[in-house]
Amino acid sequence: MKRLLLMAFTLLFLLNMLPGDISANENTEEQCISQSEVEFENEFRRLWIDHVLWTSNYITSATTAGAEDQEQVLARLLKNQEDIGNAVKPVYGEDAGNTLTELLKEHISIAGEIVEAAKNGEEDKVKQLNKEWYRNADDIAAFLSEANPNLKNEDVKNLLYTHLEMVADDLTASLEKDWDARIAAIDEGITHIIIMADTISEAVVKQFPEKFNN
Repeated sequence: MKRLLLMAFTLLFLLNMLPGDISANENTEEQCISQSEVEFENEFRRLWIDHVLWTSNYITSATTAGAEDQEQVLARLLKNQEDIGNAVKPVYGEDAGNTLTELLKEHISIAGEIVEAAKNGEEDKVKQLNKEWYRNADDIAAFLSEANPNLKNEDVKNLLYTHLEMVADDLTASLEKDWDARIAAIDEGITHIIIMADTISEAVVKQFPEKFNN
């Protein structure tokens, strides 16, 4: 209960900081051109915070006996990956946005398999899936760094690896019912994902300064 309240208060606070309607599904090239750097960066940050929060919610649903909302939470988590892909379409185009969404959905799919394997005590399967998870992170890093010369592949890869480690910490703490450790993992995950989101969005603004109002 404390964890859920903390997540709710964090999300409400961040939403109150953001101006206007920030639905990524409503992004168009004209909206991107007319928005400020701060609006774009805040929107992108919010979407990645959603990524951490809904991933954590899925871990709760998947590891809680009798939980009935796993399907709905997974659907919301997958929608978040579409939102992130849609957010970059105004600058990188439809195909690139769809590719990013596909890579992020693979990230979620593998994570879901890891949760199930860990819950069932299948250590060998977890190790194999972890290799796939990190390979997917390499693919995401390569995609982003190739699209934007301001993003170094190794830097993005390190940011993604840290994100994976923090999701794993969240899962481990949940399975061990170490709630204090889980709260710490979620807090650290949110702090880190803000750094990652800002790194990417600032690189986009630097690459396409003409598309943003100062």
